Amino acid sequence: MKLGVICDGISRDLRKAISVMDEFDLEYAELQFVGETEVGDHSPAEVKEMDRLLRDRGKPVSCLSRHVFAGMTSANRPGDALHVQHMDALKRVIDMAHVVGAPLVRIMTSRKEQILWGRNGAEKWNVAHGAWDKAVALIAPAVEVARDCGVTLVVETGNGTMVNSNFTARKLIDDLDAKDVLKVLWDPANNCWCHEVAYPDGYSELEGGYLGHVHIKDVQVDTPRATLEVRKMGTGQLGPLFGQIAEALRADAYDGVISFESVFHPGNGDFEEGFRQCIGYFKDRFAA
Repeated sequence: MKLGVICDGISRDLRKAISVMDEFDLEYAELQFVGETEVGDHSPAEVKEMDRLLRDRGKPVSCLSRHVFAGMTSANRPGDALHVQHMDALKRVIDMAHVVGAPLVRIMTSRKEQILWGRNGAEKWNVAHGAWDKAVALIAPAVEVARDCGVTLVVETGNGTMVNSNFTARKLIDDLDAKDVLKVLWDPANNCWCHEVAYPDGYSELEGGYLGHVHIKDVQVDTPRATLEVRKMGTGQLGPLFGQIAEALRADAYDGVISFESVFHPGNGDFEEGFRQCIGYFKDRFAA
């Protein structure tokens, strides 16, 4: 399978991140922050230099991952000032994607309302009425822009966003009738927060061509205590499932990239050290 890394999890210095990728034979670069700048905010000259560096070092870009639509709420509407700001950023990221040859551009969704649907009384007393439809409306213009620009968007399953499970990600795509241009960026660790079991439950939601990209890390969640701990690979709640996930991806001939998300440190704030402690496990499970 195609393995890569979100580069700023190693270092925001792209040259250094690429050197570490070479050390561990990781091919695909996912870009989020380069230097202190988020993708979409670099100058044309900076983008051109990144493209030259990546191509010279043989690192195809798997995805450009800006936090488009993150932080928006059910109070926002298409065309309001914040939505326009995010749409403008999306267009800049798409322009960058054309330069660096990235096939995918990540989007997020607005902040989570906890109960979206209900039955037997909950539909009256507990549901955040209209919240889902408002979230869908915020994404609809992005889908049209992507179609016009010839790129594929991937919506990440986030732990604090309206799309926080593979079920809600698939529903968003279906509600927008956007399977041609919008796929799921599955982050099974994020989905732990809403207690969607990654395999087989979450994985089965992606059947039929919904999966576009994968992020891998390991975590332990304590939802009642509102606490999230990033764990060394294999020591969190996903440890028993990584092998099954990898085998299912192989069996289904998944041809996208699996990006290691290096957000673990061993208590000292050193994320490169955390990467080095985890990357062997990641490759053992997910390399072909």
